[in-house]
Amino acid sequence: MYLKKGNRLYVRVDTAGEKDMTPKDIEDHLTYVKNIAEERYFIGGAFSNINGGLCLFESDNLEEAQKIAQNDPIIQRGFYQCEVYEWELMVLSEEIDK
Repeated sequence: MYLKKGNRLYVRVDTAGEKDMTPKDIEDHLTYVKNIAEERYFIGGAFSNINGGLCLFESDNLEEAQKIAQNDPIIQRGFYQCEVYEWELMVLSEEIDK
């Protein structure tokens, strides 16, 4: 996906619940998000100063974006809760060639 001003993307903000994840839960989550990233524009990662994370991804509409978020195993299993927001790209850096 080529990003340009006016693109609408979706932001998923995760906050940690009370349960501890197993290595299998983490593996299932990473498999899920990698599969999503093969289908559409997707970037994601964990916060380094709090227990949570953020994903920014392409979707046809808010309903589909919420479905993508809710189908993640770490959300389904209650390890994290998430909020999904529609986001309009308004400022975009010029390509930096160094």
